[in-house]
Amino acid sequence: MVQTLEDLDYLESCRMSDNEPITPEQASEDEALRLTLRDYLQSGLKTEVEPRAYTSEQVNEIINRLQSLDETDYRNKLIIAGFTLTPYKTDDDDDVEQACETCMYYLVHRRFCELPELMLPVDDEWSCRLWRI
Repeated sequence: MVQTLEDLDYLESCRMSDNEPITPEQASEDEALRLTLRDYLQSGLKTEVEPRAYTSEQVNEIINRLQSLDETDYRNKLIIAGFTLTPYKTDDDDDVEQACETCMYYLVHRRFCELPELMLPVDDEWSCRLWRI
């Protein structure tokens, strides 16, 4: 659970490098899982898109729920994290789109979310309510 700046520093120190090569097998596994996740979302899986996690309390509540899941419970990870197939855009701010590709947890070359509670292959246009710049 992220409770303090020290916790956030720890999470940052755990970040994978986007420059680390992945094996062809891992790339294939990522793509297969990404397709499965896309299928879940395209088939109408209802996710908790809102409320967005803008406060520490909101982030902690979502993180705690994700931590209670099995690491392969992908459907519930998508639901709790509020994944969408398109960037999230608020009615208030026309300039800010929340997409995986602009999130601090997104590994561009792997197309992967490295938030420890998620650890999922994603597409750059997807979004979740734990998005951070």
